[in-house]
Amino acid sequence: MIETDKLLDDVAFAGAMLAKKDLSNADVLFSLRNLLRMKYYPVAVKFFYSNDELEDFKSHTEYKVGLHPYTVCHAVAASRQRGDTILVTPEKTGCTNAKYVFNWKDLDDSEIKSHLKYTKDRDQAERFIRTKKRMPEGLLAYATAALHKATFDPDVIHGMSDVLQAYHLGNDWCAAFDTHPFEMAMTMNSSVCHGLVQSYVTKQPNITPMCSSSYTAGKTEQGEINWIMPGDHLKPTVRWMLERTVRDGGVSFPRTGETYPGFDICKLCSFIAYRSPKE
Repeated sequence: MIETDKLLDDVAFAGAMLAKKDLSNADVLFSLRNLLRMKYYPVAVKFFYSNDELEDFKSHTEYKVGLHPYTVCHAVAASRQRGDTILVTPEKTGCTNAKYVFNWKDLDDSEIKSHLKYTKDRDQAERFIRTKKRMPEGLLAYATAALHKATFDPDVIHGMSDVLQAYHLGNDWCAAFDTHPFEMAMTMNSSVCHGLVQSYVTKQPNITPMCSSSYTAGKTEQGEINWIMPGDHLKPTVRWMLERTVRDGGVSFPRTGETYPGFDICKLCSFIAYRSPKE
């Protein structure tokens, strides 16, 4: 029987989650939804370098492929919004920026031209592109899946949320991994694809805004921000979030001990207060 009263009591819910020896991917998703009020599925991403591993995935997973070449942003959107599992190969990748950072193409004239609108001149555009991280050579394909539906251990996890939700997650990562400051990196023209690559290569999380076509290419819904973590970083981060919810009586940073993470009222003005009539 589902105990909805317990699910709606943040401290009781967090305590019940912590009583589990291990958090499942579904536990992580539900904790983010229930405490941080996140709307979308976190997306598990797997990079395939082994033919055997790729064929095993194809044999044991229900997945979809693009009718035409699409962007990485479109693949993660299908997983984030519909819960689809998507498999993408080089010929089904329609974004040249992604092909470059995935090491599926070399730096060429068209790649430089696609960055000229951001830079002072061609030389600067080329230098900036060369600062981007790239996947190791030999990538065969990648898959995206809603975290709780993934049939694989994710190499990285991509999420999308509002800025304050991402701030909560970043703070909890710092505490869980005893690391500060949280270093954020933004690159031109490659927020999701390079964000995945950077996290994979550096083994570090990132929070970064979408690139300039986020609305025109159907990549975001309400101007959200990206957060990306190595595949084994999210569970410890969420476990700490649960622990401090029990400790403090709520998940909120704006109003410590309260339940809603986005409480926004007059900068915590003490004049706006409510009390029991018996006090």
